[in-house]
Amino acid sequence: MYDSHVDTPSQLMRLRNLGVDNPYAHVDFPKLRRGGVDGSFFALYTPAEMAPDAATRYALQMLSAVYDAVDENPDYAALAFSPAEAARNKADGLLSVFMGMENASPIQESLSLLRTFYRLGASYVTLTHNGDNAVADCAAEGRKWGGLSPFGRQVVAEMNALGMMIDLSHASDKTFWDCLALSKAPVVATHSCCRSLCGHRRNLTDEMLQALGEKGGYVGINFCPAFLSDAFAASPEDSALMDEAERVEAAFIADPASREKTEAWHRMQDRLLQMWRPGVKEIVDHIDHAVRWAGLDHVGIGTDFDGILVPPQGLEDVSKMDCLWEEMRRRGYSEEQIERISGGNLMAVFDRVIKSSELDS
Repeated sequence: MYDSHVDTPSQLMRLRNLGVDNPYAHVDFPKLRRGGVDGSFFALYTPAEMAPDAATRYALQMLSAVYDAVDENPDYAALAFSPAEAARNKADGLLSVFMGMENASPIQESLSLLRTFYRLGASYVTLTHNGDNAVADCAAEGRKWGGLSPFGRQVVAEMNALGMMIDLSHASDKTFWDCLALSKAPVVATHSCCRSLCGHRRNLTDEMLQALGEKGGYVGINFCPAFLSDAFAASPEDSALMDEAERVEAAFIADPASREKTEAWHRMQDRLLQMWRPGVKEIVDHIDHAVRWAGLDHVGIGTDFDGILVPPQGLEDVSKMDCLWEEMRRRGYSEEQIERISGGNLMAVFDRVIKSSELDS
């Protein structure tokens, strides 16, 4: 299994030890091994409100922390920068840690910085997060450029030349269509769901899913409950709890060394698990829908683990992935189809993007 998006680098900045089975973690190396994960894309997430220089510094700190975590756990994992390297790691009994960037803010307005992050290991860039930036408009705002900025068009061309995947999760609808028209290589949405099943603006319409598939691209279905079901946190009580959880988590993020704030966050995580949440059934509903519109070869898994306040019911962490494959078997998916959706499709689109860059060079 290959997961196209986890936010684990942010957790490293919050002092998580990936070599230890952490009871309040979605992802660590022991859980990845128990979940049968062959590789994950660790996203270097920078918040939209960070100033460009601060975002660049923070992204580099996270990148360094990922290198350190892998170096400290050589029996568990190795870095990977291509599907071929991932295959070698798997043959050696190691899971692969890929890297992507979530939010293009750290590249500022510099193609040189984009190339630097590529050379350091970033295999994709999620062009935006929850704020319009120098590259493009996002789904949460979408008011600055009307899609890609002039610099964003240069970024798309440069990413094509480098063999970097262009990730349109979080992008506005106009940014999505601009990138699809401009990119010479397939594009991806590493952690998105289907808007027909859940109306969140972050999700993809049927037309987007179809176009993504026709371009040879990929969508990784997100496990965030808010993207899976409109019914999640719909009550005033649950909505208030989510707001409170954001405040408690923010206090923990600001001071992760504080025992008091860490324990408060852990207590809040326990409370969140008592909420009604969509679960395995709803995730496979989104897989089914994406397969219907994008095609079987263009759908995968992008859990967003470590980046969501509360996980789905029955999939509380990455060690429980077998529940998903069992539900897919019950719905008639063959083992070969599950293998493709659980990671084969992701590695195939990654390979197509790399080969597209080689053809242009």
